[in-house]
Amino acid sequence: MLILTRKSGEMIAIGDDVKVYIQEIRGNQVKIGIKAPPDVTVHREEVYLRIQEENRAAALAMPDHMKAAFDQLRKQSAAQEKK
Repeated sequence: MLILTRKSGEMIAIGDDVKVYIQEIRGNQVKIGIKAPPDVTVHREEVYLRIQEENRAAALAMPDHMKAAFDQLRKQSAAQEKK
């Protein structure tokens, strides 16, 4: 882990495309601004963790949804074949 010390108004560059600006320091809170290309996602840690958990839950639920979708398609195909 790289640890840097910055003052308000200073910046940290990550590669060529991501810039982290120190906007304000007040007590034990630091307000930062992040400039990144649209294809780079930026989240607070708690939001990122919630997204990851929702993705895992969706992946586990997918087989049930897939089975239901296939069953529905089979019913529709059978109904069309009878016509």
